[in-house]
Formats: sequence, C-alpha cells, structure tokens
Amino acid sequence: MTFAVIAFILICIFTIHPNKGGKIADTRNTIAWSDTLGNSASDIVSLKPMDAEIERFRNKWEIKGISLAVTRHDSLLYAKGYGWSDMEAGIEMQPTSMMRIASASKLVTATAIMKLVEQGRLRLDSKVFGEKGILNDTSYTNAVRDKRIFEITVDHLLQHKGGFTLGAGDPMFNTADIMEVKKLKTPPTNQELVGIVLGRRIGFMPGSGRRYSNFGYMLLSLVIEKVTGMTYWDYVTKEILEPAGAYRFRPATNYYTQRHPDETRYYGPDTVKIKEFNGSGRMVDRVYGGSNVNGLMGAGGWVTSASDLARLVASIDGDPGVRDILSPGSVRLMTYHDGEDKQTRGWTDSDGKGKWTRTGTLGSTHTLIIRFPEGDCWVMTTNSGVWTGHNFSRDMTRLVDRLRQRYSGLFPARNLW
Repeated sequence: MTFAVIAFILICIFTIHPNKGGKIADTRNTIAWSDTLGNSASDIVSLKPMDAEIERFRNKWEIKGISLAVTRHDSLLYAKGYGWSDMEAGIEMQPTSMMRIASASKLVTATAIMKLVEQGRLRLDSKVFGEKGILNDTSYTNAVRDKRIFEITVDHLLQHKGGFTLGAGDPMFNTADIMEVKKLKTPPTNQELVGIVLGRRIGFMPGSGRRYSNFGYMLLSLVIEKVTGMTYWDYVTKEILEPAGAYRFRPATNYYTQRHPDETRYYGPDTVKIKEFNGSGRMVDRVYGGSNVNGLMGAGGWVTSASDLARLVASIDGDPGVRDILSPGSVRLMTYHDGEDKQTRGWTDSDGKGKWTRTGTLGSTHTLIIRFPEGDCWVMTTNSGVWTGHNFSRDMTRLVDRLRQRYSGLFPARNLW
C-alpha cells in the first residue's frame, strides 16, 4: 500500500501541470535555467570560429562585455557571454548576466499596451489627454498650451506620431537643464515632467508625422498605470513577463551600488566626470548618475539578460514553439508598417517580409534584436557604450548577419530553456 501511495503522488506531480505549447508551467523549472545556465553549455568546438569573430568585434570597439542568445523556432540553441561583466571585480560575462536594454524596453511596453487592448481595458484610438482622455488629471489638462495635444491617441504614442519633437532637447535626458530653467530644487517626478512638457507647443499635428520620442513611451507607461491601478513595473511583470517565462527582468537603477544581483558594471565612452542629473552639483561617471535611467520607465528602463529578452520575443512572434501571450492579430499589428516607413509598434522596423528589428542605445549599453522570417532570433547586448552609437549599431547588425550566414547550420538541435 505504501508503494501505491508513493506511486500515486509521483503521478500527480508529473501530470497535474503539463508543459503545453512549449510554455513552462512550473515556475521553479523556469527559473532554474536562468540560475544555472553558464558559458560551458555553449562551449562548442565547431562554433569556436564564431566566438573568435565576436571577440574581434569586441576588441575593435573596446567593448568590455557582450552577451549573445540565439533561438530557432522558439528553442534556445546558444547562449554565451564574452569578456567582462565587471572587469574590476574579475567577473566574466555569462549568458545570465543582466544589462540595461535601453530602447528595447519599448518592445516590452508596446506588448503591455496590446495586452490591455486585448483585455478590453484600452483602445488604440483612446485619447491620452483631455476631459475624456486617460490621463485626465487637472494637473495635466490645465497645463496644456497647444490644443492639438488633446488629439493624441495611444496609437500615436506607440508609433512615435504624437507630435513631440526634440526642439527643447529630450526631456527624458535633460533633467538638469529643466531644473535650472524652472528653478527646481529637486528633479521633477515623471508626472511633474509631463506637466512641464505639456506647457510647450508640439512640433506637428498628431498622426501627421513621425519623430522618435522617449517621452511618448514614458507617457505610455503612465497610461498603463492609470488603466490598471498598478505600477508600470508590477503590471508588466505580472501580466507580460511572468506569463512569457521571462523572469529575469528588473527596473533599471541609476548607480553601481544599486545594481541587481547578476547585473553587470557599465562602461561609458569616456572617463570624464559630468554633473549628476539631479542638480546636486556632484561630478559622477556618465553611466552612473549622468541621467535618470530608472525614470525612463517603459522608454528605456528595463534590465535583463539576452536570453530572457529572447524568451520575451518568443512569446510575441507567432511561432508555436512557445505559446504566445498576444493574439495573432496583435502580433500582426505590432509588426505591420505602412508604405516607405518601416517603423512599427514597439519594434524599430519591419521589412514587411517577416524580418523584425529592435535596437537600444544608451551611453552605457547597446541592444540588438533581429527576428528573421525563417524563425531564427538573435539577441546581442553589451555593457559598454561608444560615442558613435548609430555606427556601432549598424556594425553590430552587420556582425549578426555575417555570423548567421556562416554559422547558423552549426548550432546543435536542442533547447536550453
């Protein structure tokens, strides 16, 4: 009888929570790959030439550390770190090393917005400001100087069509200037910053043009908070990241002493000290206190590993290998572009043939995601910034295209997830 009881318990353990559609049902198993995956798992003899090419690229650009994740049809084939996670501490880069992902955070935010649309809690044509808008607080409404602001919709912000330009600088990065002009003793909160920006004229009628806007995606973060009654971070974690099986996402912090476990050290393009963003007058490292990275929220405020970022992509790509957290219609909307303009909702661009790209650049990090129509996805992150950010991003894209062409047939058929 004892044997029968034990057998029954074991059967229950292994059958109550089946793994359907590639989505890992047991949280402990999901976390296990993140906790235990190391470079040795992708130390493959036939791919040593690829490792050498990545090292040459890293040395060429003087990048301290790079992390790479490669998936095929939602299976993690390869995950490896190169160089240093924290050179001063002697910690090597690992596939689980977490980094700021800069504007790749916008892909996370766009996914959250589409989820709210699917839940019927939001519409893409919902007005953002005004009496009937989502952010209808009087502090916002009374601050509006340009009445065209009342025409801004959620979809305008998703597609960088809200009318916000950089005529007065990027409000997400010129906190010290704003404090000086407004004679503020402390940095404005995000809500206070919105009131300040709404007091300016916008550059064009919402929907009639496109200008890349970090501020617009920070607004989407506040929209998520207003609609859900939760913090942006909590809603995205609970409704997007955990269902996707991407458990190692964290809100970015501003200083080295605040870093998360397994988060890398960041290295800027120079060693020149600059004034701290909060007006303290202190001189700080550009990458630690030069700007309010946490305040970027959904525009650029996430920290994660390349493998977890690849896991999120696997959950919003329409491939059945990992069960998607969005409907096929939402996936199509996020990757659709009209005419010559390849900018989409959340993704940096789509070629209309199934190739989607997302980039992210800060003075401390670079991120590249390329999802190919054949089902491959390459994610590369760095913990170092360079001055020629766009040139570096283009060179990183060329590197991935070259590596994929040369080595994609050498990856083992497996799933490290």
